[in-house]
Amino acid sequence: MDEEALPPRLAIIMRGLPGSGKSHWVESFINRQSLELAMTIRQHGYFSTDRFFYHQGQYRFQAHKLAEYHQRNLTGFIQALTAEQPVVICDNTNLAKWEYMAYEAAAKALGYQVRIVLIGQPMSLQHQQCCAKRNQHQVPLNQIKKMAQHFEDD
Repeated sequence: MDEEALPPRLAIIMRGLPGSGKSHWVESFINRQSLELAMTIRQHGYFSTDRFFYHQGQYRFQAHKLAEYHQRNLTGFIQALTAEQPVVICDNTNLAKWEYMAYEAAAKALGYQVRIVLIGQPMSLQHQQCCAKRNQHQVPLNQIKKMAQHFEDD
C-alpha cells in the first residue's frame, strides 16, 4: 500500500493474536507514507484499546475496564471517520467478527474503503507459540490458545 495507491479515505482494521506483529505492520505502513500523512495518522487516525491501559509509561491490564476502553476506542475511531481523517486504523486483536463489526460498519457508512489485515495464522500452534514468546504484555501461551479459539475467518 504505497501512498499513491491509497484511496482518499481508508480504514484499516487489524486482526491477530497478541504478539503476531499487528503493531509492527501498522508502524511499517505509517513509515512508508509521507511525513505529513504519517504525522496525521499518528495524531488523529491510530486507535488501539491497549493505549488506555498505559499509566505513566507502564502497561497495566485491568479486565474490569476492558469493555469501557473498547467503547472509548470505538468512539475515537468513529470521531476520526466523521472528521474525515484520510487513514483511520483500528489496532486490536479483533479475532471474532463481532469485535470489529462496528468499526467496519461505521467506516463503510461514512464512505471509507475498508481493508482488514490479518497477521499470522491464529489457529497454528507454531504461530501461537511464537506470539506467546514475543508479545509485549506477557500474555501466556495458555491464554493465547484460548484467544485463538475465538478466531473467525472473514
